Amino acid sequence: MLVLDQDTSSLAGLAVVIGLALLLLPLASPKNAWVRILLLGLTAFLGWRYMLWRITETVPSSETAGIVDVVFGWTFVGIEALCLVSSTLAYMFLTRRKDRHEEADRNLGWWGSNPPRIDLYIATYNEELEVLERTLAGAQALDYPNVRVFVLDDGRREWLAEVCKRYGAEHRTRPHNNHAKAGNINYTLLQRLKDEDAPDFVAVLDADFVPHRNFVRRAVALFHDPSVGLVQTPQHFFNPDPIQHNLYIASAYPDEQRFFFEHLEPARDAWGIAVCCGTSSMVRVSALKEIGGLPTESVTEDFLLTIRLDSHGYRTIYLNEALTEGLAPEGLHEYVVQRGRWCLGMMEIVRNVYNPLTSTQLRFMQRVSLLDSALFWTTTFPFRLISLVCPLLYWYFGIIVVEASLTDITSYYLPYYAAVLITLNWISGGLIWPVLNDVSQLIAAWPITRAAAMGLFVKGPHKFRVTAKGGDRTKTVVQWPMMKPFAIFFGLTVLGLLLPLMSETAFTNVSRAGDGIRIILFWTIYNLLVLAITMLVCVERPRANRPQRESVEMAMISVGMQRFHSWVLELGVDHARVRGLSGLTAGALGTINLNDVGDVAVRVAAETNDGYHLTLRPTSEQRDAILRKLHTADLRPGAGKGDLPGMLRGWMRNLAAR
Repeated sequence: MLVLDQDTSSLAGLAVVIGLALLLLPLASPKNAWVRILLLGLTAFLGWRYMLWRITETVPSSETAGIVDVVFGWTFVGIEALCLVSSTLAYMFLTRRKDRHEEADRNLGWWGSNPPRIDLYIATYNEELEVLERTLAGAQALDYPNVRVFVLDDGRREWLAEVCKRYGAEHRTRPHNNHAKAGNINYTLLQRLKDEDAPDFVAVLDADFVPHRNFVRRAVALFHDPSVGLVQTPQHFFNPDPIQHNLYIASAYPDEQRFFFEHLEPARDAWGIAVCCGTSSMVRVSALKEIGGLPTESVTEDFLLTIRLDSHGYRTIYLNEALTEGLAPEGLHEYVVQRGRWCLGMMEIVRNVYNPLTSTQLRFMQRVSLLDSALFWTTTFPFRLISLVCPLLYWYFGIIVVEASLTDITSYYLPYYAAVLITLNWISGGLIWPVLNDVSQLIAAWPITRAAAMGLFVKGPHKFRVTAKGGDRTKTVVQWPMMKPFAIFFGLTVLGLLLPLMSETAFTNVSRAGDGIRIILFWTIYNLLVLAITMLVCVERPRANRPQRESVEMAMISVGMQRFHSWVLELGVDHARVRGLSGLTAGALGTINLNDVGDVAVRVAAETNDGYHLTLRPTSEQRDAILRKLHTADLRPGAGKGDLPGMLRGWMRNLAAR
């Protein structure tokens, strides 16, 4: 008879999870509803099994520990339990998924010979010409027959009026900046409603988002149903965000918002709770008139717009097609400010407009949706912070917040953790990565926690801060104010590990932890890894030659009397990288023939291992054509899934460069 020791038997749950995954997942598609329900249900069950064990057996009691241990123990498990509530709601949403590609295909042209009138509003405040001309060039290329483009300029810049005229757009300003973006759109819409050609629908783009040619045509197709008040499309980014860029992993690790737009929004749509995310959306004007325009009670007017439309009987739906692409925040400070604003706006909604627990104006699923969003912002990021603090409480003060053995952790936590990683990565195609997910949360954890507290407990109105885009990004910048707290935590954690070697009292604390010391040690080392990578993110690398798109395209290059066939590997508005030719000298002049652009004047800038860097000298018409070529094609920019070997290569380059 085979007898397993305790450590081996504790791995049974983990083995069952891995075995089930190996049995089911190779045979099933992520769109298989029953497999999704089975795996997500199992994940939720294992999560609450773990949490029941945490609450009943691992929190220090006054009989065996001091009052400080008890207070910190219950605080930690309380936040952890709320995080699990939020996760469980997400698991429930993910059991379903709605795809509307075929619906959009079927209803192209539902309007017959009288296409609806569309206004495209591009809201801007302080964006540079380089940012705006991409968006305007894209808007100029829209393939819908009845659209007018308006640039709503809260910066009131005279030069922008001339730029708009060149692109066939209309430049609109207002005498004040009340209510920021929502007020800007409301002001122009109110004026347009007085015109004979008032719009039937309004599409909204941020100034840094470029529409693909088919954006308007595909979005308006879903308004065939009169109950649809708003159509949201995903946000894709043609540049890496600061985490991707600073760690050299842009080609191997998707941007932080991919899971939401690729998977959570289609799941929410299936439950009837898709949300407006501002840019890349289209709204029915009659519905806007009915609710009194875009709401202005929150700095996240987009989420509030969804709820307000729903309370008046209009649905928000989601079309998961790459119909626009935009500029992700390039600087770490801007990245953090943006997420802090999202959190602040959500808290304003909960505090001042729709409380998910008490409001009588919400459908049940809208209550669940709002509760889920509020829990995400108020628990996920404080939990990340307290996870840094808890091991330090032990190393410095002997405070134990979790009384558990390694065997128990293996029995209760590892099956749940494995189920989360396996299930979510199967559903998403590999978007959930340990450590990196924690880094993306930690980098903004304190600003978001502070914004959540301010939104809930400090009476508004709160100041709106625009996310800066563009600007000079050609130098390495160390974000010392952001790095400082992570460096302090890193130093305190390293010192905590050394204390048992330096202090007899600390060594006594180690003995008191018993078998649990191995858990605390692993927790501590994991925190060091996350902190180290977070500090690397705070060193902002230069961004040269932006924007550009990796491309593989045959092109003809002419220099003097010579003609060369080559491959274009990278293309920007003023530069290109080509391969497959040799014998050119730096400084030589010629032309490159680009599809949809024509012959563009070039100068050979430098030789590379397999070709050359070229400096492009396009005419203004060719520049616009290159912008359209780069940003309006029916393509999906950015990495679609995680690639561990690619990330490791990026990290090695990162370390070598430093």
